[in-house]
Amino acid sequence: MEEKLEILLVEDEPETCTAFAEAIYGSDDFVLIGVTNNATKALNSIMDAQPDAVILDLELHYGVGSGIHVLNNMRSLNLEKRPYMLVTTNNSSTLTYESARALGADYILFKHQPNYSVNSVLEFLSIMKPMIKSLRANTNTNMESPETPEQRHRRMTTRIMNELNNVGISTKAIGYTYLIEAILITIKEPTPNINSIIAQKHGKTDASVERAMQNAINRAWRTGNIEELLYFYTARINPARGVPTITEFVSYYANKLKNEY
Repeated sequence: MEEKLEILLVEDEPETCTAFAEAIYGSDDFVLIGVTNNATKALNSIMDAQPDAVILDLELHYGVGSGIHVLNNMRSLNLEKRPYMLVTTNNSSTLTYESARALGADYILFKHQPNYSVNSVLEFLSIMKPMIKSLRANTNTNMESPETPEQRHRRMTTRIMNELNNVGISTKAIGYTYLIEAILITIKEPTPNINSIIAQKHGKTDASVERAMQNAINRAWRTGNIEELLYFYTARINPARGVPTITEFVSYYANKLKNEY
């Protein structure tokens, strides 16, 4: 049997998501590997699942972020196999189209053009399927030089940033950068002196670094969506405390990413 095209759907209209799922179900050409209306989750799925193609809604009015956000941040993921990016949009701006193409959109379908439908999108991908599969196969057989330490560091940093964003750690929090550095250090070699290492690097006291990291975690657990927190952070938390300690938080993500990579 011919290999199916693996598709990630990034769309915020529930009816459209259902229509795509129903059209793809049982198809000989496609398999739907994920659906999300969240730009950050889309980037995580692209990096982790490495789909063959992404059907990307540019607006995401009822979701989080935008398709432009996905296209812009994909460039920092250092993907071995880049998915085919099929953009769908209600926007008719020429400038927006040019920006999307410059950021990596392979093709753009205007939702208000004649004969646009879920089926027309899938028919287009069906036509493109042999070329998409061929190009991705060539990517596997013609790999460039091995990943450099700098590339690995950048990839891991981006991955950690996505994880912190998932649980609502604000990029504006002082402890945001400290937590990223602490997780990177622990991935390389667990150490009890993380606060001191980070404090020395930034010219801060150990106590101020520890306080900033714990405050960032506390704020996320106080203000975040509990369902999202439980989904993205699966480690056990002491119910009397209600939030992870720095050590628990850092160890959880260090172990998670170490196991993945």
